Amino acid sequence: MKMRRFIVNTACHILLAVLSVIWILPIFYVILTSFRAESGSYKSYIWPRGFTLDNYINLFHGNNNINFTRWFTNTLVIAIFSTALSAFFVLCVSYVMSRLRFKMRKKFMNIALILGMFPGFMSMIAVYYILKGLGLLEAGVLKQIALVLVYSGGAGLGFYMAKGFFDTIPKSIDEAAYIDGATKWDTFIRITIPLSKPIITYTLITAFMGPWVDYIFAKVIMGNDSQYYTIAIGLWTMLEQEFVEYYYTQFYAGCVMISIPIAILFLLTQKCYVEGVSGAVKG
Repeated sequence: MKMRRFIVNTACHILLAVLSVIWILPIFYVILTSFRAESGSYKSYIWPRGFTLDNYINLFHGNNNINFTRWFTNTLVIAIFSTALSAFFVLCVSYVMSRLRFKMRKKFMNIALILGMFPGFMSMIAVYYILKGLGLLEAGVLKQIALVLVYSGGAGLGFYMAKGFFDTIPKSIDEAAYIDGATKWDTFIRITIPLSKPIITYTLITAFMGPWVDYIFAKVIMGNDSQYYTIAIGLWTMLEQEFVEYYYTQFYAGCVMISIPIAILFLLTQKCYVEGVSGAVKG
């Protein structure tokens, strides 16, 4: 039995080691290429023959075609406003679904579950014409507002995770607040929200990730107005045929730069993030 257990444990460790290498290798290649001194896209070798920081320096200098700083700022502004609205919608809807009982509640939850199975880009054309009819595609700033509305508009349908967490909070706390004269809104803001730090952190992170990495909706709404591009569109532009040979290594430098804020945010909130996911699963 001891020998069998040793063999199983060894096999598991070997498997995990192989999977770790497979997972880390692409990240290592991206970082390695971002410091590569040789320009151009295709190389017959992986390890660079020279290393330089010019890819990062040139990335922030900007020119008529590439303006990484502006794209980064656009994405950050859109992500912040989208995150705030999305988190508000998700927390409100999930609290209502967890605490209140009303007609069509079960049917609404089933409809939301079914709609969540379909990818968002299926509504891309309809969303585009709705925004165009509202006049939100006439100027760059209006396009950014439209993008915030798109990202946050359907966020309320993703309430299942937060609802599961709210279900773990005893309803007796709410009932005690009602006895003391608190309204449902007072209970939500002053009692439930302070007790829900883990799921709030989880909701903020997931809401922030959407605008940060989305390409489809951003490209459809922004069109060819490069001044208001988000970082996903901007990085893709660097890989277009007329730019790829010159900006290929800078593209990888941009990939590293946009991953840093996400990594820092996740590391700072990792404890609350894990607690939020585990709490939702319990519910």
